[in-house]
Order: sequence, then C-alpha cells, then structure tokens
Amino acid sequence: MLTDITKRKIIVCIIFLSLCLFCACNHNSLDTPSTLPENGAVAVYHKITAKEAKEVMNRGEPYILLDVRTDEEYSDKRIEGAILIPDFEIGSRAGSELPDKDALILVYCRGGRRSANAANELVSLGYTNVYDIGGINDWPYDTVSK
Repeated sequence: MLTDITKRKIIVCIIFLSLCLFCACNHNSLDTPSTLPENGAVAVYHKITAKEAKEVMNRGEPYILLDVRTDEEYSDKRIEGAILIPDFEIGSRAGSELPDKDALILVYCRGGRRSANAANELVSLGYTNVYDIGGINDWPYDTVSK
C-alpha cells in the first residue's frame, strides 16, 4: 500500500509531466514564418538593429513606429513619433489603427521579446512590411517622455 507522501509525489509528477507536454504541444517559435491565408505565401517579419532602424527613419520614407509596451512604459520613455498598441491588444486593434497592411512598420518594446511576438502576430494578420527593432533598452538615440 502506498503512503500518503508517495501518493502526493506521484500526483505532483503527473501534473508536472502534463504541464511539460502541454507546453511542448503549444510551442510557437518566434522564428516560425506565418502563412498568409489569402495566397498561401510564407511571410516573415524582419529583425533589424537600432542603427538600421534609425537609417530607415532618417530616409524620409513613410513608416509607422509601433511601441508594444504598456501605457506606463510608454509614458516613462519612448522613441519620438511612436504610437502605442500594447502587445496584448495587437489582435484587436491592428485592423482599425493600422489599416494599410503594406505600410512599413517598425516595432519595439522594452527588451525585444514582446516586439518579436507582436511582429509575428502582425505578419499572421497579413501585414507584409514588418520590422522588429528590438527593445528600447538597446536604443542608443534620443527618447522622449510624458
């Protein structure tokens, strides 16, 4: 007969293994391309450096600078000209606030993880010209605050 402690250990192991299996089945790599449903073409966002992003911004071509952090982070420090759509609201707000799916979009966050997720989500929504510039923590140029 199993003791209560042994039963608890077995239950904890089963829960742990179930969580591991669940996470493995739901793994979505940031580098995995998204397929556009309209034409079946594979589209991906592009990762560029802060220097490359600054060069794009200085060229004078139209672009959208998208900050995907929280309201508080945006108020504290942001790149001038950025619009705010927090990463967790991309799916619900992108269609109305970013109507041109071919517009040049430069995406950033604090450290780079949320911008990569948001860029990937934008591509999955059909946006074709998305560039992840990483985090504001690595932005060596001027910033503004509210």
